[in-house]
Amino acid sequence: MSSRALSLPFPASAPALERPAARALAILAFALLTALGAAIRIPLPFTPVPITLQTFFVMAAGIYLGPRDAAASQLGYLAMGAAGLPVFAGGAGFGHLFGATGGYLLSFPLAAALVGASVRPGDRAGRALAAFLAAQVVIFGFGTAWLAAFLGIGFDRALALGVIPFLPGGAVKVAAALGLAVRAR
Repeated sequence: MSSRALSLPFPASAPALERPAARALAILAFALLTALGAAIRIPLPFTPVPITLQTFFVMAAGIYLGPRDAAASQLGYLAMGAAGLPVFAGGAGFGHLFGATGGYLLSFPLAAALVGASVRPGDRAGRALAAFLAAQVVIFGFGTAWLAAFLGIGFDRALALGVIPFLPGGAVKVAAALGLAVRAR
């Protein structure tokens, strides 16, 4: 069996995604995948920020949808949660969206668009890795600043609560996204 049969198409090689219904379905699919990533949740006793798979699906949306549709998928995810659907890690509604983890959540559309604008089919590992790391910086940056303001703590304490414990998992998610983006030649 060829490896091509096992891989998902990239936007440039997927003319079906040019049809409005197919695009809308792909956007919805990645919004739902991000919700699934939130459902896979490991709470940590010392921080209000849980370990989830959301950021993996944010990056995957960028890989497969391109910048505009990747951002749309994450805006759709945020809209579902704001409307009260239980798609956020541990909650739903505006209270959760603007709670302690709000900065992470609100950064998802920007991070997805950044990946979508930067990663191309067949990119070399270095280029894709740079895009994924930049997306992580966006997510952690917004999340940490928001967490510090929300909890009324200093930046160093916010780093200890909202970044440092998540670096190993973030590295695993970046490696997994790299595996999706970079194809063997």
